[in-house]
Amino acid sequence: MQANEKEIPVYVFMGFLGSGKTTFATDTLLKQNFTEGKKSLLLVCEDGEEEYDTKELEKRNIFVEMITEETLTSDHLIELGKKYEPENVLIEYNGMWELDRLFNIRVPRGWTVVQVISFVDATTFDMYINNMKKIMIDEMRNADMIIFNRCDENTRKGEYRRSIRAVNRRAMIIFENENGEADTGEDDVELPFDISGPTIELAEEDFGLFYVDAAEEPDKYVGKKIRFKAQVHKPSNYAKDTFVPGRFAMTCCAEDIAFVGFKCYYKGAKRLHDRDWVIVEGTIGKEFYPEFQGEGPVIQAESVAMTSPAADNLVYFTY
Repeated sequence: MQANEKEIPVYVFMGFLGSGKTTFATDTLLKQNFTEGKKSLLLVCEDGEEEYDTKELEKRNIFVEMITEETLTSDHLIELGKKYEPENVLIEYNGMWELDRLFNIRVPRGWTVVQVISFVDATTFDMYINNMKKIMIDEMRNADMIIFNRCDENTRKGEYRRSIRAVNRRAMIIFENENGEADTGEDDVELPFDISGPTIELAEEDFGLFYVDAAEEPDKYVGKKIRFKAQVHKPSNYAKDTFVPGRFAMTCCAEDIAFVGFKCYYKGAKRLHDRDWVIVEGTIGKEFYPEFQGEGPVIQAESVAMTSPAADNLVYFTY
């Protein structure tokens, strides 16, 4: 975007039919006056269970346009940009469409995505994650805020939060009850490893759960001793006395495997090689991670010993 070009903020609402996108948008636009009277364009990509009151929205200088798969094109969006010349753009995106269709499309000059919100019906989350996992994971991965609505006493908030953190460390996660009020009660998940003893001993299969929990709550681990099996990764931009002990993890499907781990300081790191299997013993600390957009765990290793490979090359983020 050129320096003299005006930025037009774009807000994207994602989620499957019935997830609460339209309700949230209506409440935000009408009751909370989000756009403050500025000319705004609302692009609706599906017929929801609830409909927008277009006449009421137009009183607030908000104009609604329906978008189909055929009309989600650069040319059509440019036409709408010229027609309305909006100061804000809001997109209620169809949860069944691939996100690449939206994020890779050429949009009018100045249009800049500033926030992506994903809505999840907590009562159907398990069904969708089991049957449409790739689409769900793509939504979770790209969201800046994830809102679980219709939560009740049976909602496994702690488990859901850790599932999200496996693919997205930066998103704000909010749980709302059936009345739309923030549900602040925590649903703690019992970890399969003991963090109360002198040393945390991780079983091979538990590294994924440790990674998610430590990334979510690093303060809980600072100062604790730990011993675990991992593979070596040596990023080219790391110092000679630094490496990443971690594991390859499946976050979605066989095509979606990533290496996860934490920075580790060790004087003998220069003798290690990528993909070596090692036993790491050290103390957990904390420092700023750019990719976390905040502080995350680090390990000060006292010893790193070569060992045999794990029984399973992959770790997972479930029990």
